[in-house]
Amino acid sequence: MTPPSSPSSRVLPLAWLALVAAALWGVIWWWQIGRAVALPEAPSSRVACVSYAPFRKPGETPLNIHAYVSPERIDADLRALSERFDCVRTYSQGFGLSAVPAIAQRYGMKVLMGIWIGRDPVLNDNEIKAGIATIKAHPEVLRGVVVGNEVLLRGEQTPTALAQYVTEVRDAVRDTHVPVTYADVWEFWQHYPEMAKVVDFITIHILPYWEDEPVEPRDAVQHVADVYARMKAEFPGRAVMIGETGWPSQGKQRRGAAASLVNEARYMREFLRYAGSVDMPYNVIEAFDQPWKREQEGTVGGYWGIFDVDARPKFSMQGPVVEEPRWLLGWWAGVLGAVLFVLAAVWRREWRSRKARYALVLSGFACGTALAWQFRQMWFACRDVVEWAVSGTLCVLALLTTIALARWVAARLGGGPTRGMPDPRARFAWMFGLTLYGLLLVFDGRYRDFPLGLFWPPALGYFIAALLDAGRTWVPTAEERFMACLMPLLAIVTVVQDVGLNPASWLWLGVNLTLGAAALIAWRRAVRLGTHEPQAAYQ
Repeated sequence: MTPPSSPSSRVLPLAWLALVAAALWGVIWWWQIGRAVALPEAPSSRVACVSYAPFRKPGETPLNIHAYVSPERIDADLRALSERFDCVRTYSQGFGLSAVPAIAQRYGMKVLMGIWIGRDPVLNDNEIKAGIATIKAHPEVLRGVVVGNEVLLRGEQTPTALAQYVTEVRDAVRDTHVPVTYADVWEFWQHYPEMAKVVDFITIHILPYWEDEPVEPRDAVQHVADVYARMKAEFPGRAVMIGETGWPSQGKQRRGAAASLVNEARYMREFLRYAGSVDMPYNVIEAFDQPWKREQEGTVGGYWGIFDVDARPKFSMQGPVVEEPRWLLGWWAGVLGAVLFVLAAVWRREWRSRKARYALVLSGFACGTALAWQFRQMWFACRDVVEWAVSGTLCVLALLTTIALARWVAARLGGGPTRGMPDPRARFAWMFGLTLYGLLLVFDGRYRDFPLGLFWPPALGYFIAALLDAGRTWVPTAEERFMACLMPLLAIVTVVQDVGLNPASWLWLGVNLTLGAAALIAWRRAVRLGTHEPQAAYQ
């Protein structure tokens, strides 16, 4: 233990301001996602058609060619869906889905039936044979048949080969009078207009969130209306159906397109009002949240459903919508954090002053609300035990690091002797982790969330500690000084990638600036004091 050198009177107010601001941010953020948001109401809770895939239980995925869903499961799903939807769209004949038309007929539903086309010609032939048999067995229940879904988008077939598949099915079922189509993102119909010659009607996908230039929620339905009008004009005299449209309730924000429950409800209500006004054939994506899609599209891929994985509606079509009904748990996490931080220091004299206790309470509350924020993200993002274990371990490390920093800061603000700072290797590890994740966001960030709740507590803790360290406690290594400069640059790139419209990217920049500034402040002080060698450990 060493007697403290008194921090400069200029930095004390800044340290207190940082602690108060962090605690207030925790209060405001959780309150904000817990308030009821008034939205325009849908004309009805009934929806014309919805994409149906039954893979919503742990481990279920169509990526496993041996996956199978029983007719009993499908029957239970369609019985429930028939109360809200007139039609379901399927994507494949495999996995037991060939039973959908017969089951849907029991509940008075129509089917937009899918035949999956991929790279494997054998699997394609099997799908087509099964599809033709189903069409001939149940033509009266089919609203149409979709031969191939976004095949051109994935680059799995040439337009010529795909047209041959469509023509094969169309010729085989001509006597049933069931119309045949192909479905893809609307731009690909512009790229390959020749596909219009081999289909009975054109099926386009319009997903404002996934556009190359993502559309903000407030403009999303107008964007759909504009695109639909454009496609009608480009293919005059042809029937055009919107085969997929919707909005995700969780996941990474893309520019101004925020994935949230409120925005999903807003989009669905506004879209249904628009669709009803123009008498337009449409299908929304999708009936249930699909956890397996997170493997391909990150968190956002799993949350396009109108119902959750337990078949519960995620929002109503009338009345206000709350983003997080359990928002008070965030405040309670802050209270628990404050108690934990005080208990972690209660037995030592240097933390018994009133100022030290205030600092511990503020630090604990801010850390608790931040880690609760991170836990909420984990709740939606983690796919298996391994991801839960890794994320949980990192949260525990963040908590332990922040407790150690808070004890040192509290002793400093309370005028007591300083001890208990983390080993220097901890600060290096947090800087390295932030740099590594920053590189991933820049070069492979399309589906990656911002782990803000994980990095904010240690970053802010190190920043406040650097402000209060009037001596030579932290002398950054050359590697830390390099990362202190690199981290903000990487974060600036993420802001630019979202053209400044994503608040999360700005907060990410704030995290990187805060931890980077902590290292640079310590280095400047070391230079001024003539101490350039890193210490082996905190004193």
